[in-house]
Order: sequence, then structure tokens, then C-alpha cells
Amino acid sequence: MEKKKQHWRAGNMLYPLPAVMVSCGREGEKPNIITVAWAGTICSDPAMVSISVRPNRYSYDIIRETGEFVINLTTKKLVKATDYCGVRSGRDVDKFAEMHLTPGKAEHLKYAPTIEESPVNIECRVTEVKELGTHHMFLAEVLGVTVDEAYINENGRFELNSTGLVAYSHGTYFALGEELGTFGYSVRKKKPMKTAKKKTKKDSKSSKGKGRK
Repeated sequence: MEKKKQHWRAGNMLYPLPAVMVSCGREGEKPNIITVAWAGTICSDPAMVSISVRPNRYSYDIIRETGEFVINLTTKKLVKATDYCGVRSGRDVDKFAEMHLTPGKAEHLKYAPTIEESPVNIECRVTEVKELGTHHMFLAEVLGVTVDEAYINENGRFELNSTGLVAYSHGTYFALGEELGTFGYSVRKKKPMKTAKKKTKKDSKSSKGKGRK
């Protein structure tokens, strides 16, 4: 049976995406949180990320004026706060207070706080703003990353995938689920199976002698 497909006009259908809470602040004002799904990694050395924000959002002017923000990864426990911070405006409410979140002191930033309940806080300094259309993209350098020690195992490895990370796809939040493979598994050579060692005459004699006094 022939597979049928529909052709739609151009639109944003690149899913799933990380649903992150971006925290920011200005001197003398309450800090704010904006939920962003349009966020991504753009360079590994130097470490750089991007977020895209509508200019009419309350956080837009704060980030543009201060040139800094924190990307806070979200989890299953934080999904309600994640949604709330995306549909309520910081002009009207104190999102930290309403969602019982704790603003933390960033190591490398002056104004933007971290969200203590998040397992990963990525401190960012804006390097460029691209005015693209409905959204403006903030390109930013990562100045430092803070991780929750509760997810560091006995070998010192950070178990990020054990934190209950959340993704956003076509209007719905999802918790990451079944592991399908690790990076490079499709070309990784399989380890040869160990074969049973053939017994020699010497082995047979020694085994016969076992248990005799």
C-alpha cells in the first residue's frame, strides 16, 4: 500500500525540544523566569548556546539590558513550574514565589540567579542578538555550569539521565523514557564472546585429585 503524505506550509515542526527555564534579573527588581523551548547548543569550543525570545516578553528587555541569563534544565518534578513560567508574565507575578522555587547565586553573573531546584544551571553571557522576526535570538557564551551533587555516582560520574529530564513536543511535555542506545553504538565493534577453555590432560588429572585427602 502506497504511503500518503500531506504537504504543509513552512512552520516550526522540529520536535522534540528541551523545555528549559531561563532565569534573569535586574538590579532592584525581583528576578524572573521564562520558559523557552527554542534553545540549543551552537558550539562546543568555546561552549555556546542560544535562546530565542519574543521582544514583547517581560524577560526580553531584562536579558537584552543585562546581557546575561541562566538556562536551568527541567525535570518531571519541575514540569508544573515549567509550564506556569511559560504562560504567566513576570510583569504580573513573582514566579519564584508562586512556584516555590529558590533563586541561587550564580558564580559568574551579576544579576541573573540560578534555580536551585534544577539539576543543571548553565550560566550564560550574551555575545550577540540576532533580530530574526517574531523572535530574536540571543547567542551566548557558557561561563560555567553547576550540577546537583545528588546525581553524582560513586565513581564521580554525573548521571544526568537519571534526573528525570523533560522534553517538549508539539504542545506536550514528555519525560525521557526508554534508552535506545549510546552515542556511536551503531558502529561500535562487539566484544568477542569468551569461549570455554578446553581441558588438557594436566587439567583432568588435577581435577580428579580434588577433594582427596
